[in-house]
Amino acid sequence: MSNTPLLDKVKFPADMRNFSKAELKRLAAELRAETIASVSETGGHLGAGLGVVELTIALHYIFNTPEDKLIWDVGHQAYPHKIITGRRDRMRTIRTGAGLSGFTRRAESEYDPFGAGHSSTSISAALGFATARDLAGKSHEVIAVIGDGAMSAGMAFEAMNNANGTRLIVILNDNDMSIAPPVGAMSAYLSRLISSKPYITFRNMAKRMAHHLPERLEKAARKAEHYARNLAVGGNFFEEMGFYYVGPIDGHNLDHLLPILKNVRDDKEINHPVLIHVVTEKGRGFSSPEASAEKFHAVAKFDMLTKLQQKSKPIAPSYTKVFAESLIKEAEKDEKIVAITAAMPSGTGLDLFAKKFLNRCFDVGIAEQHAVTFAAGLAAEGYKPFAAIYSTFLQRAYDQVVHDVAIQKLPVRFAIDRAGLVGADGPTHAGSFDITYLATLPNFIIMAASDEAELVHMVATSAAINDRPSAFRYPRGEGTGIALPEKGIPLEIGRGRIIREGEKAAILSFGARLKEVLKAGEELEKIGISVTVADARFAKPLDHDLIKNLAKNHELLVTIEEGAIGGFGSHVADFLAKNNLLQNIKFIPMHLPDLFLEHNAPEKMYAEAGLDAAGIVKAISGIMAKKLVKAG
Repeated sequence: MSNTPLLDKVKFPADMRNFSKAELKRLAAELRAETIASVSETGGHLGAGLGVVELTIALHYIFNTPEDKLIWDVGHQAYPHKIITGRRDRMRTIRTGAGLSGFTRRAESEYDPFGAGHSSTSISAALGFATARDLAGKSHEVIAVIGDGAMSAGMAFEAMNNANGTRLIVILNDNDMSIAPPVGAMSAYLSRLISSKPYITFRNMAKRMAHHLPERLEKAARKAEHYARNLAVGGNFFEEMGFYYVGPIDGHNLDHLLPILKNVRDDKEINHPVLIHVVTEKGRGFSSPEASAEKFHAVAKFDMLTKLQQKSKPIAPSYTKVFAESLIKEAEKDEKIVAITAAMPSGTGLDLFAKKFLNRCFDVGIAEQHAVTFAAGLAAEGYKPFAAIYSTFLQRAYDQVVHDVAIQKLPVRFAIDRAGLVGADGPTHAGSFDITYLATLPNFIIMAASDEAELVHMVATSAAINDRPSAFRYPRGEGTGIALPEKGIPLEIGRGRIIREGEKAAILSFGARLKEVLKAGEELEKIGISVTVADARFAKPLDHDLIKNLAKNHELLVTIEEGAIGGFGSHVADFLAKNNLLQNIKFIPMHLPDLFLEHNAPEKMYAEAGLDAAGIVKAISGIMAKKLVKAG
């Protein structure tokens, strides 16, 4: 046997399609080791990818990718896929500026037919690909790989309900259970049997024959066949959805995977969807002294010898932790307060809340639509729900926010984590749009925390609002290091504050750019531009008195926000125009550019957007210089 690593011979999947089964097993070990080594240098999603190493190899070995379309749900598990599809030499750039995306991406490779960063899209997309194939009279395969967690989203079932009658292969990657060896062996045998053409042909023939039997015998035969399949493979639910169910099978055993995938591939008479239930272990092959309830879903860079992550010591608590601890304090005073998360308990800090109030904390799975309407029902019955959802994921429930919450003026409180740019996760996870899409809605109160102390007060403010919905947004990562108040004090609704007094220019900041705005104010002062800095606190309702004061007493008014065009600045502009306040002042809204910013370190992304201190100084000094030239 050659000592040359097999992985060195595999640049693209075609390079391994003449490997023996023994070589494929060796390749799997090498691919797992390469994935671990790569992520140790970059950080990123680890556990999901390690769980699908054998499955990745089997799919690319059996199917003729990229002609056959392989669609990964979310993309968390796609690192091994990237390595064997021509991107191994760039894996150390993943999630960095100008580097590979942490998710599947169409522009990156022909082996990524569909991009994904949010979950539960794969079956819908695959059905679209399969339907397009059929309309074009082609015959290639379409395969979707979806995790058991992603199957908790209604979208996955909507797609399955619509797939009947289309040849489509869905791989259900179930990493929430384990298979004991005897069960796995028996299941694999049965799966090979029922995925084989003789069995399918016999089953269809038996069904046709049963129709000619007396009704009583036909029902008995149908029940017997149904019972036998359920006893062996548990496929009743998916069969009722119109899928031919195969499994569960051990997703780490190539002796089981390869023949089953080949059986399904080769039987061209299958003209309906097939679901192959594969059981895998998240994080397989990686052990670390650091415990992980999420099986190392996402990790920082780590030492290959000790497997310990290289995390910098925080200078301040994260905004997420401040939110969670503030909510706990409010809940200690008010038993009506409940909390809701959509499969992100640790990401939103609600795992801390659940430790204190287990029966008042609800994880609804990857189901943001349900989370919002569930919260609306709780609010309608007098409870005080806090729906803690990332900005990017709240987008998935916009109709429910409008129809079920805003129109009915129900006091659901939205804690919007990851507001603004989020760095390495890139445009699919950026919290760029919530100001715009929420501030357009009647009956809403919209707040943004400029620091962690303000966040404490905004949690208290939302808890006190009982006649309409409210939302408060805050960024990912550490706070500013400011001292936290002992308790939250509800803010006066629609009232901002002046932080620094000046004469020539005024900056009205909404959200966590305030620290950079204050730095910019100091730099502008040094070059002779006296600046007033104000913290808006509220995008809705606006502080009309504050805006009038700034407009009437300065030559220039600039708004700053960590959001897209159409948000806070647009509402300020509307107010200025309708109140004839634009006649004697120059007004400039500064917001995120009208494009999807590529992944990078957050500070570099904000610099690119012109929303760091240097960018703000450049913009304001340039405008003031033009005003001086014009006046001269």
